[in-house]
Amino acid sequence: MTHQTPPPQPRPTGPDDPGSEHLHRGLQPRHIQMIAIGGTIGVGLFLGSAQALHEAGPGLLITYAVAGVVVFFVMRALGELLVHRPVSGSFATYAEEFIGKWAGFATGWSYWLMWVVTGTAELTAAGIYVRYWWPEVPQWLPGLIALAILGVANLLAVRLFGEFEFWFAIIKVLTIVVLLLMAAAILIFGFGPLGKTASLSNIWTHGGFFPHGMAGPLLALQVVVFAFVGVELLGVTAGESKDPEKTLPSAVRRVIWRIALFYLGALTAVMALVPWNQLDPDVSPFVLVFAKVGVPAAAGVVNMVVLTAALSSCNSGVFSTGRMLFTLAGDRHAPAAFGKVSRQGVPAAGILASMAVMLLGVAANYFVPKEAFAYVTSVATIAAVFTWGIIVCAHLRYRAAVRAGRLRPVAFRMPLAPASNYFVLAFLGLVLVLLAFDAETRIALYVAPVWAVILVAGYRLTRRTRAAGRPGVPPDEEVPEPSRLT
Repeated sequence: MTHQTPPPQPRPTGPDDPGSEHLHRGLQPRHIQMIAIGGTIGVGLFLGSAQALHEAGPGLLITYAVAGVVVFFVMRALGELLVHRPVSGSFATYAEEFIGKWAGFATGWSYWLMWVVTGTAELTAAGIYVRYWWPEVPQWLPGLIALAILGVANLLAVRLFGEFEFWFAIIKVLTIVVLLLMAAAILIFGFGPLGKTASLSNIWTHGGFFPHGMAGPLLALQVVVFAFVGVELLGVTAGESKDPEKTLPSAVRRVIWRIALFYLGALTAVMALVPWNQLDPDVSPFVLVFAKVGVPAAAGVVNMVVLTAALSSCNSGVFSTGRMLFTLAGDRHAPAAFGKVSRQGVPAAGILASMAVMLLGVAANYFVPKEAFAYVTSVATIAAVFTWGIIVCAHLRYRAAVRAGRLRPVAFRMPLAPASNYFVLAFLGLVLVLLAFDAETRIALYVAPVWAVILVAGYRLTRRTRAAGRPGVPPDEEVPEPSRLT
């Protein structure tokens, strides 16, 4: 019988950590629930859906439904792994444990890249929304101010991040609930300026359900996938969650219902009130619908809400990038300085470094304000596809270890595995192929190989560094540090 080397264990992150560096478990169950909800409602829905509706028509509902099923399976796979071991920076930890050190390195840095460019997209959106009130304000300035405020909040305490996300999510949820109730009242009672034209038949009577054929819904996949970026943030909060074994599965279970209500329900309501071909691809459909209702201040209020959505997602980006650098440093995949926490129990060095890179997004808004949003969302989609793919692959390996008796099964399990894993991987492969068919999203396919080369070079460098610090140990030998074994 061959000896099984124990897998490398994650750096302890709880308050009982015997080491000097640990994250503070300051996220309450209400924070976790609202972070999960807020992660499914972002700028991709409030702003990106305008262009997607223009390209796909009502068939976009099918795209969201299929992508929603994929997200559900990804989250169930992640949920099972989280119950197996709830740690901060979970994607990189699971990738390293079940696939290999190279996967942990690539996943951690790719997820960091995803949130850096996502944060950039949200800063871009913030600039667009602010110009609704003050058109003369340069698009880059609101993003710079927002990044500074959110950075300070994240540096002070994890509880402040949780409070920001809690109230941001409350605002987004209430807006969609009001939209749904308003749409139902107009459709049933026919009051207001939209009362005579609003009808569910608007969804299929203006060129049909697929006015541009199946090409429209397929080409909209990139926007739809980007809309769901952030739903996996639960995996990053695990190391700072109180009672993660109970709160995390509860939040994961509700994902599919949130998708059905917030995405399918909201877009159905929008198209029933205003025919899809009357929506402006450059204006949030939510702003347009509330403006047409006839309430003078409604459009301004909704614009404030979608600005809140952008700030919420950027806040998540600042939070998650700092934690991922913390995890990478703990695994010796990043400089050791990123593995330290401040007196407030937050990874300050990682947060500041990530914010510095996000400033490039502010620069993009200065040089290419019109193209900035499409460019950064397509790059974020590539990183999200890789991260989600790693999650389901790590889950496949975890299940194989369970079947072999090396690990114990958990009660919270991904349904229909392994067929559901392969379905997710096929879907993600399709998304990558479709990126090539649009000039604006094609840039992501140019960035991907460059990022791959950077990852390979970085991984080789860290291997040599580890070998130099551990004489007699081959660079790719997976030897766990005794102090990190549980």
